[in-house]
Amino acid sequence: MSRLSVWDNRRARRRTALVVSLLAVLGLFPAIARADNPIVQTIYTADPAPLVYNGRVYLYTGHDEDNSTYFTMKEWRVWSSDDMVNWTDHGSPLNLASFSWASADAWAGQAVYRNGKFYWYVPMTVRATGQRGIGVAVADSPTGPFRDAIGHPLVSNGEIDPTVFIDDDGQAYLYWGNPHLWYVKLNQDMVSYSGSPTQIPLTTAGFGTRTGDANRPTLFEEGPWVYKRNGLYYLVFAAKCCSEFIAYSTAPGPLGPWTYRGTIMPTQGSSFTNHPGVIDFKGGSYFFYHNGALPGGGGFTRSVAVEKFAYGADGTIPTITMTTTGGPQVGALDPYVRQEAETIAWESGVETEASTEGGMDVGWIENGDYLKVKGVAFGTGAASYTARVASAGSGGAIELRLDSVTGPLVGTCRVTGTGGWQTWTDTTCPVSGATGTHDLYLRFTGGSGYLFNVNYWRFAPGAGSPPPSSPPPSSPPSGGGACAASYRTTNVWSGGFQGEVTVMAGTAALNGWAVQWPLDSGQSISQVWNGTLSTSGSTATVRNVSYNGSLPAAGSTTFGFLASGSPSTPSLTCASGVS
Repeated sequence: MSRLSVWDNRRARRRTALVVSLLAVLGLFPAIARADNPIVQTIYTADPAPLVYNGRVYLYTGHDEDNSTYFTMKEWRVWSSDDMVNWTDHGSPLNLASFSWASADAWAGQAVYRNGKFYWYVPMTVRATGQRGIGVAVADSPTGPFRDAIGHPLVSNGEIDPTVFIDDDGQAYLYWGNPHLWYVKLNQDMVSYSGSPTQIPLTTAGFGTRTGDANRPTLFEEGPWVYKRNGLYYLVFAAKCCSEFIAYSTAPGPLGPWTYRGTIMPTQGSSFTNHPGVIDFKGGSYFFYHNGALPGGGGFTRSVAVEKFAYGADGTIPTITMTTTGGPQVGALDPYVRQEAETIAWESGVETEASTEGGMDVGWIENGDYLKVKGVAFGTGAASYTARVASAGSGGAIELRLDSVTGPLVGTCRVTGTGGWQTWTDTTCPVSGATGTHDLYLRFTGGSGYLFNVNYWRFAPGAGSPPPSSPPPSSPPSGGGACAASYRTTNVWSGGFQGEVTVMAGTAALNGWAVQWPLDSGQSISQVWNGTLSTSGSTATVRNVSYNGSLPAAGSTTFGFLASGSPSTPSLTCASGVS
C-alpha cells in the first residue's frame, strides 16, 4: 500500500475518532477505550485464536479491511505476548495468495502445535466450486512463514470456522460448521484424516433452544472452540445470530454427548458477530473475543479483546462482560533487552509495516502520535535510551514519558533524516528519573507529515542497576545452521560500551547454547544479563540461563553485556547442545 493511500485511510479513521470523542464529551456516546482493550489498535482484527507455546501466547486473527461493508478479509495476522498486555505484531505470514485453489474470504481459523510444527486451519472460498472449504498451512515457527501443506482443501462442504483439539491419547479432531456442526479425526500428520466428515447432532439438550427459526432449533450458530480441562470437554460457540452471544456446552468425551451449560458473554458491543478463544496461561484463564470498539468499528470492522476469568469449583464458566481494561499484566516488561517497537499495549495514530531488517516496524508516525508500553521495570534507574530509526523526511523527536502521554519527561531522543523510510540508524539519548515500574509512553513530535519509523529500542541500565531478570520476547525466526550468533553495539560512553548478542537456532531446535569470543586489548566485561559469563584469559564465554536455553527451530534469544574499553566487532563462535 502506498503512503498516499494509507494517508487517506488514516485521515478517515482520525476524523471518525474526533467525532466520537466530541460526542463522548457531550455525553452522547460512550467514551473511547484508552486502556488496553481492544488489544490491537493499528488495524481491525477479528476471530481470535490463541495458542500457548514456549512461555508466550501467540494470537492468530483475521484482518477486516478498512471501511468494509462485508466480511472483506484477505489475510491472517499473528501477534504474541508474554504478559497479556504488551502485544508484538508479527505481521501477516499467511494470506489468500498462499493457497492457489482459493479465491476469497480469509475467515476464522485456528493454529495448533504438533510434531515440531505449527498447523493453521483456515476457511476460504474454493475457486473451482464456489463453496467454502478448509485449508491447512504449516510452518516451523509460530510466526511463520506458513505454506499450504497439501495444495487443496482438507475438507470442503460449504461450511466454515475450523477448530482443532488434540486429546490426551494423541487423537486430534477437526471441528467446524455453520449452520451444522461437523468433525473428522485427523491423522498423526495433521494434514489428512480417517473416515468421512460426520455431523454432531445438534439437540436442544446439547446446545440450547432457539425460538423463531424452525430450520435452526438450537442456539448453535458458528465459531466452535473445543478444549479439555480437568477431564471435562468444553465446546464454546457463537450463539443465535444476530446479534450473537457466546455460549458453551460440556461433555464427558470429545464427541459428546453434549450438555448445554449457558451463556458466557451476553450480546453486547457494536459487532453483530462474536468469536471465542479460551486458554490457560501462567496460572490464569483468559477469554478472547471480538467487538467493534475502535473508531470506525462495527460488524465488519471488528477488534479482538481479552478478559481474565476464573472457573467455578465445578468447572462452570462465569458470565463475562466486555471491558476496556482487559486482564492484568503478568509480570513486567524488561527495558534492558531489545524490545520491538511494534510491542504495544496501546497506541494512537501509528501503523505497522514489514521492515527490511526483518520483522515489523512502526511507521506512519505524525506529530502527537504515541505508543504505550505497560509495566516497564526500570529497577534502580536507566541511564540512556537507544532506538533504531529511519526517516525519508526531516525526522523529529521521541519523548520518553512515564504513566501518561503528558507524564514526567525522562528523556528526549532526536531523530534526523536518514535518506529513506527503511534506511536505519541508531539514536541515543540520556535518561534521568526512570526508576521503579511505570507505563512508558513514546510520544512522537515534529513537523507536518510523516516524521520517521521506529524498528526497536532498549534502555541501558545506570550504575548499580541490577541485571534484568525476565526473559526477552521472541524475535522473528532466523535461518542458518544448528547455532549462529550476531553482535551489535547498542551504547557507547567514555571508557566503556554496551553490546548485544542474538543467538539463533537453525532448522533444528537447540537445547543449550554457548557463545565465545576473544576480547580486544583493554576490554573487560563487567555485567551480563540473560546469560552466564565465564572468562579464561582474554576469551569470554556466555552460556544460556534456564529460561532461554531451549530454542525452537528458527527461534532466537538475546543477551547483553556492559564492558570497559572501546567497542569492536567480535568474532563470535556459537556452540549448541551445551548444558
